Amino acid sequence: MARRRNRRRRKILEQVEMTAMAAEGRAMGHQDGKVIFVENAIPGDVVDVIVHKNKTDYAIGKIQTLHQASDLRKEPFCQHFGICGGCKWQHLVYEQQLIYKQQIVEESLRRIGKLEFDEIMPILGSEKTRFFRNKLEYTFSNSRWMFEEEINSGEEITNRNALGFHVPKLFHKIVEITDCHLQPSPSNEIKNVVRDFAYEHGLGFYDILQNTGFLRNLLIRNSIKGELMVIVSMGEEQETNRVALLDHLLEKFPQITSLHYVINQKKNDTLFDQDIITYHGKGYIDEYLEELKFKISPKSFFQTNPYQALRLYSVVRDFANLQGNEIVYDLYTGTGSIAQFVARYCQKVVGVEEVADAIKDAKYNAKENKLDNCVFLTGDVKEHLNEDFVKEHGQPDLLITDPPRAGLHKTVVENILKIAPQRVIYVSCNPATQARDLGLMAEQYRVLKVQPVDMFPHTYHIENVVLLEKI
Repeated sequence: MARRRNRRRRKILEQVEMTAMAAEGRAMGHQDGKVIFVENAIPGDVVDVIVHKNKTDYAIGKIQTLHQASDLRKEPFCQHFGICGGCKWQHLVYEQQLIYKQQIVEESLRRIGKLEFDEIMPILGSEKTRFFRNKLEYTFSNSRWMFEEEINSGEEITNRNALGFHVPKLFHKIVEITDCHLQPSPSNEIKNVVRDFAYEHGLGFYDILQNTGFLRNLLIRNSIKGELMVIVSMGEEQETNRVALLDHLLEKFPQITSLHYVINQKKNDTLFDQDIITYHGKGYIDEYLEELKFKISPKSFFQTNPYQALRLYSVVRDFANLQGNEIVYDLYTGTGSIAQFVARYCQKVVGVEEVADAIKDAKYNAKENKLDNCVFLTGDVKEHLNEDFVKEHGQPDLLITDPPRAGLHKTVVENILKIAPQRVIYVSCNPATQARDLGLMAEQYRVLKVQPVDMFPHTYHIENVVLLEKI
């Protein structure tokens, strides 16, 4: 009831016309000299807005009433749209999504990086816009997100458990997901079987605030050829229940290639520092891109859209334009996928990655792919990339970097400038931090090519590849 009363007191802005897309996928309009950012709106909509953040020069809110729908609007395909926080642009026609993503890249490079360039090549859209992901992680919770209809129904709510995704900005609230459109079958079926088994046998769902409970996370990975990895994360050991659940999964899904479990008693869900135990199968899955084979173990990073990953890596290889005698550094190499894509065309590739299991896979992959000119090292890039590193491995002609969303550490940027390779290829899933870093390099490097690649349909996220040349 308190939530309903608070909403009555919120300011309502009437008949606001949305004119553009803005940060974090919101639409933007203006009223009385103030910028209005609206979630789940798109340019061309005319809406009444419930304001939940009201500042002097801007406001942020949600749609209360849609008076006029944009010509760009389409019916969302997912019943969970607007609640779970994923696929925020599924109400926007895909062709227009690509236009806005192209604009995000260009505006970031010009506004944040203050960079000059001739043009951005047309974005490479995804042929598959649903069921393209190879990895999803669900969360168990004993405190699911409650809808207004449930709260106001007056009925006693006996089941507060959920297996699903975090509600945006509410880390302790999970929305129950019955049917997700991101990962191909049998992802949904596995999730629902685990949930139903837990209900039938009274297995405890995790309490995120108290950090107690049995079932914590469910991670599902797959490959293009249909191999399956399932990891069940548990907050405590309950051997009888654990064995019963895992055996039930294998009975229902004998096609599972690799079944794992982990007892995670930390306060966060990350598994990089945990002992992940193989319960059944070979312990990993294999992915194939062109003639290359990649082993993916539970802690390995691999692009979550393998179909677009092939196009992304092909762009990097084309930008590299290697002649056969170059030394290449590949920073944040992961399982060495980009490194191995270019290894056949150069003298040597040196990859650096701080996740030891990923480097172990990278070495295995290089051996399997009969590439003997790859060197893979475990460690933090900002600590490894220095003059001693260059003395040991040689002056790089080309440096490739594909850092996390936070971008490059300032020390890494400084060391790249000191090492001064002739060319740099910067791959990024965050054009804003990419532009920031490229701006720091602008005195020594100029932008030659820019190629956006859409790895994440129905979101405002975009992968971008930039080729730099030393001035």
